Amino acid sequence: MEHKLASHREQIFAAAAYLRSVLPSIPQTAVILGSGLGPLAAQLNGPLAVDYREIPGFVASTAAGHSGRLVHGALEGQPVLVMQGRFHCYEGYDVLKTVFPVRVFAALGVKNLLVSNAAGGINPGLGDGALMLITDHIALFADSPLKGANLDELGPRFPDMTRAYDRDFQQIARQAALELEIRLFEGVYAYAKGPQYETPAEVRALAALGADAVGMSTVAEVTAARHCGMKVIGLSCITNMAAGIIDKTLNHEEVLEVSWRVSSDFCRLVTQIVKELPKEGD
Repeated sequence: MEHKLASHREQIFAAAAYLRSVLPSIPQTAVILGSGLGPLAAQLNGPLAVDYREIPGFVASTAAGHSGRLVHGALEGQPVLVMQGRFHCYEGYDVLKTVFPVRVFAALGVKNLLVSNAAGGINPGLGDGALMLITDHIALFADSPLKGANLDELGPRFPDMTRAYDRDFQQIARQAALELEIRLFEGVYAYAKGPQYETPAEVRALAALGADAVGMSTVAEVTAARHCGMKVIGLSCITNMAAGIIDKTLNHEEVLEVSWRVSSDFCRLVTQIVKELPKEGD
């Protein structure tokens, strides 16, 4: 494990060095796009795309709806790095690999992280196509990216997760939604390992724990980001109601279809949020 962490550390700084050599600048903000939410990258001004396969330590993104590119550009004049697709444990990658891009961003000096995902709705008040501001998460069943020897140059051994999702950033999101007249729900996101969808019994258990939505990503990335001192904002696109909430079977094609259907509002909201996030020198 020690050797694995040492290699992980070396790869982080090798990837950061490579990106410094090919990107025109290092933005303060990075965005991770979930399944079907890739169209945001088309909104960037002056885009420069780097295929994941060209970046040392990055791997292929095999999930449907994930393009596998890191795109540099600007939203409303604010420089950003946008990940079109992420890495999941269910693809066969260990948790260190799933958070690798986040740690590379931290090594580059990125301060703000916006994470998004497609999720199943547990709270009956949510419906297909709802956008949910993540106020907290449940990661009890997630493998921690912080296990093993601590990477002291990135963060402390025992990082606090009381404010995993930055409260000031949440207020920026609420104000953005209000200005754009987009209904923005709020709730707790729960992690499930996947790739199978959850059973109705599992969904009932998550509901009892206080979860409003469930998905197969995000929490490890947020944990790694907070360990590195980055401020995080999270958004879920509710693409379906979770198993047992309604009497309907689930499929990934529906997830992608709903994501594409709401992508316009999602892109507008993210653009407005990014515009208001702290800039260099703030």
